[in-house]
Amino acid sequence: MKYMALIYTDPADWEGLSQEEQEATFGRYLALSEEARNAGVYVGAAQLAPTGDATTVRLRDQETLVTDGPYAEVKEALGGYYLFDCESLDEALDWAAKIPATERGAVEVRPLYVDEEGGAAA
Repeated sequence: MKYMALIYTDPADWEGLSQEEQEATFGRYLALSEEARNAGVYVGAAQLAPTGDATTVRLRDQETLVTDGPYAEVKEALGGYYLFDCESLDEALDWAAKIPATERGAVEVRPLYVDEEGGAAA
């Protein structure tokens, strides 16, 4: 089963780290990715651009509204993700607990739904 680990952090917290601390943390992300690859559970991962670079799309009364910026102003924003292929939720939670962001932010783990033919749900 595939599980998405959504990484939420406070961007100001990252900016408050020294260059050395940022590089060490980034190295931990790389090490986790390599560990997950070697274990056969790594499907993908990515860091997202800052929320200031986001564009939000809404459809209201059949009119498409496009707004620069994030969907909502929040302290902790979605900053990236891991996609794991695990045997159980417990295994996915074990992998999520290794994500460095859990020490300062939060990681939300959700299963991906699949259709009867075994593909991702639309």
